[in-house]
Amino acid sequence: MDTLLDLINSRPLVNGEEQDALADPGGGRRWARERGGEGSPAELALLRETRDILQGIVRAERSPDALGPLLEGVHQTPEITSDGLRWTLKTPPHARLAVEAVLAWAATEQQLPGRLRPCANAECRLFLLDRSRANRARWCSMAVCGNREKARRHYERTH
Repeated sequence: MDTLLDLINSRPLVNGEEQDALADPGGGRRWARERGGEGSPAELALLRETRDILQGIVRAERSPDALGPLLEGVHQTPEITSDGLRWTLKTPPHARLAVEAVLAWAATEQQLPGRLRPCANAECRLFLLDRSRANRARWCSMAVCGNREKARRHYERTH
């Protein structure tokens, strides 16, 4: 799930400017390699495409059907080991990280439905995975976005 959040949060707004961790070939290669990828141009292009689709799905702007082409030719193979059943993902090397992000999204939707969502701060483009018991988290960071929103509402009430 960390790779999923890292991927969909890889294009934040910083001081009003978009910072895309996957746009720069050197930075993108480093980002992918830190997560077990190869950092090839094909992998980075697929990661950007996957990120855009997943962001659209989480924002309810796109249908999950848009993920279909990313999963063509992908399959998992079961293997019995001394530790039990293990599934091995079979995918082209440049697609592994993107497919893992899609699988993490699917697992999140199944295990924690509705908990992956965009930050409620309109000036923020990050996403959060609400792990709270009450399922009421609204901001990617209480210290940053939550505090800003609360301060903004307080200012509006008092002025």
